[in-house]
Amino acid sequence: MRTIDSHFHIWRQVDLAWLVGPMQPRIFGPYEAIRRDYPMAEYRSEAAAAGVEKAVYVQANWPVDKAEAEVAWVETVAHETGWPHAIVGYADMTVADVRPALDRLARYPRVRGVRQQFHWHENELYRFAADPDLCLRRAVQINVARLADYGWSFDLQVFAGQMPGAAELARACPNVPFVLQHAGMLTDTTPAAWAHWRENLAILANEPNVYAKLSGFGTFIHRNDEGHIERLIRETVSVFGPRRCLWGSNFPIEKLWIDYASLIAAHRRGVGELDPGLGRDTEAAARAIFHETASRVYRL
Repeated sequence: MRTIDSHFHIWRQVDLAWLVGPMQPRIFGPYEAIRRDYPMAEYRSEAAAAGVEKAVYVQANWPVDKAEAEVAWVETVAHETGWPHAIVGYADMTVADVRPALDRLARYPRVRGVRQQFHWHENELYRFAADPDLCLRRAVQINVARLADYGWSFDLQVFAGQMPGAAELARACPNVPFVLQHAGMLTDTTPAAWAHWRENLAILANEPNVYAKLSGFGTFIHRNDEGHIERLIRETVSVFGPRRCLWGSNFPIEKLWIDYASLIAAHRRGVGELDPGLGRDTEAAARAIFHETASRVYRL
């Protein structure tokens, strides 16, 4: 099967202080095993063995004043190796006018979108943004809407409780495709958490310009659990449909608990368990999730 990895990172330690400085708590647990360079050659070896033909690099939280430098470096890697095929960079959507930053990123031909992580949680370990309601800020809505002028998407990272606000952001930017990271980051597996996530996911799915990325499912449980993956895929596809879902590896983070080939195999099995009524047939659903949606959204 032709497969596109819509979410991975390559790391160069000299530019990622959080990798080389004191070990900081992370939602994905201890990460000593990946506190090292993750070069393109290593990624390509792992991805090729899993049948991946194209990949999208998603920004890896370099210092914010080095956002352009991150994209410039990834462009250099792509020029040398042919990978990745698209880049999602960083720009601060909370400033008065984001266009100067977008203009700088636009000089790099592989840029297809922007990610700024808006996720906020009562648990400080899970918190990234300083404000839980960034999606509701008028300046943020205006700036995100400007991505349409560049033909770019916005990779949206929020928790379940923030999804109603994210839906308002998507409505305010109807010409911008939104890609929900990690299917909305279900934080725990209690019945209450599933219900809360499912209810708010449906609110966000009502916006036709929002897509769901099936990735990062080991983030909060710190393991590869095929039953967990299968349920997240089934429930996400049930509200978005397969043509609005796309797969991503979230490598090298998931490398903490599984190898690349086993990760994609678990996702393929999960897609294979879908009710045929969700997408005409499971083969068509698999083509959409593993290739067609990513190709369309990121213009590959």
